[in-house]
Amino acid sequence: MANSMIGATPWMRVRVIPQFSSPILPSSSSLYNHRVSFFYPARRLFSVSATAATDKQQVRVRFAPSPTGNLHVGGARTALFNYLFARSTGGKFVLRIEDTDLERSTKESEEAVLRDLSWLGLDWDEGPGVGGDHGPYRQSERNSLYKQHAEKLIESGHVYRCFCSNEELEQMKEIAKLKQLPPVYTGKWANATDEEVQEELAKGTPYTYRFRVPKEGRLTINDLIRGEVSWNHNTLGDFVIMRSNGQPVYNFCVTVDDATMAISHVIRAEEHLPNTLRQALIYKALGFPMPHFAHVSLILAPDRSKLSKRHGATSVGQYREMGYLPQAMVNYLALLGWGDGTENEFFTLEQLVEKFSIGRVNKSGAVFDSTKLRWMNGQHLRALPSEQLNKLVGERWKSTGILIQSEGPFIEEAVQLLKDGIEVVTDSEKVISNLLSYPLHATLSSPEGKAMVENKLSELSFALLAAYDNGELSNALEEGHSGWQKWVKSFGKSLKLKGKSLFMPLRVLLTGKLHGPDMGSSIILLHQAGTQDIVSSQAAFVTLDERFAVLREIDWEALSKDQPPLEPAAIAAN
Repeated sequence: MANSMIGATPWMRVRVIPQFSSPILPSSSSLYNHRVSFFYPARRLFSVSATAATDKQQVRVRFAPSPTGNLHVGGARTALFNYLFARSTGGKFVLRIEDTDLERSTKESEEAVLRDLSWLGLDWDEGPGVGGDHGPYRQSERNSLYKQHAEKLIESGHVYRCFCSNEELEQMKEIAKLKQLPPVYTGKWANATDEEVQEELAKGTPYTYRFRVPKEGRLTINDLIRGEVSWNHNTLGDFVIMRSNGQPVYNFCVTVDDATMAISHVIRAEEHLPNTLRQALIYKALGFPMPHFAHVSLILAPDRSKLSKRHGATSVGQYREMGYLPQAMVNYLALLGWGDGTENEFFTLEQLVEKFSIGRVNKSGAVFDSTKLRWMNGQHLRALPSEQLNKLVGERWKSTGILIQSEGPFIEEAVQLLKDGIEVVTDSEKVISNLLSYPLHATLSSPEGKAMVENKLSELSFALLAAYDNGELSNALEEGHSGWQKWVKSFGKSLKLKGKSLFMPLRVLLTGKLHGPDMGSSIILLHQAGTQDIVSSQAAFVTLDERFAVLREIDWEALSKDQPPLEPAAIAAN
């Protein structure tokens, strides 16, 4: 019997050390020096080399999300690193859906993940919607393949049927706990006879498939990010690869999938590092060559705990809905654990492909800084071609009901004026609303505003009203920037004011604010908005005519005695 034969065979010391260097990256051959060692106590040493680790092997990587929720930023970074490694080496980027968790996996989640990856620009060479020579690309469609390989392991004696009930397994855990031992399977059915197995099969007793783990020795891998990592076999009991309902277990599926899809490099999150021992044993038992492993550090919250929902937005979809750009997300995620060795922080996806090296990925955890992401998004936003930025912001202004147009000269000039205040596209609502508003009463009631009132602001207000009433200001604004500049120079000269003494009070009276973007451009836009059909009636827009009505009604004497000026709404009501 195969089981008995394997059980009686002494485990020998076997060392598997496949090495190859790819011509694709001659300057980074160390990335391909792949060492996997299995050490077993015995009398002799056998050296075995991996068959697929050849000089001409194409780089093939995979991203394998579970469709049980949204694409987390950590998963997106893993996908990005796989994509960059594939593109930078002329390899293939494979997308595989790990949907064996039938209860939690949904079609909606799968579609959301695919949509987010496409939005980021991470197009895959093989996978759902694309096809390929190594499909199907959903684990739920590969069950026959898993069963085929499980049967091969039964025949070779690496796997045996375990008929232990749940009660028996719980009892084993309790006994191990009392003895302060790891809760590993004791191996009750590891050496069962054919007769014992057939007896249980005849009774219809449910069984699982358990992998026979060597009781001594260790596994050592050379992780491309973490260096040499080792595990002792005695930390692992005989583990299940197929459940009693016929469903394969995660570690078995992953190993069979990666092997049959010819994945050469497994780049994944460090939380999968403990799975490597199980998977390595399965690779060896099935006679498959081991891929290279690279385990990427976790993304941490500012408090250095694992990033989770309690820290705010964590999914790619959330950031997309919040107005972030895909190029900014890609740029920022790449910098979470990687750098090109310079102080440069801004990269396009194409530049990342050119610069990326797995050897420069840091094994330390990277902190997710939402403030820096927001700042970086602003840099990318303002770097967009003018037409693209105008379209993006203009459509936002129209869709939110502030403007009734999404394109045209007003949009172009407003975007140019206000873009420095936009970090994410949703900020555009705030900056345009701020331009259209006239919070004069709040400004004059502020400490800085009161100081201005006490500095003869009323005199400048009367002069400004006179310029408005005689048509000088309106005529100047009709001429655009040149007209404004001529008028403001003449206006200042008539009052013997210039520089800050002129522009600060003039800004307050015309915009209702102490600070803001270029005043001339702001007033010209306000003039256009008030004379053209541009602003929605739903917007809280105070026209220039309404602003001058407010100024005309201000009781400056009362204001100097700390009585508030009238609200624009009150003026309109009168």
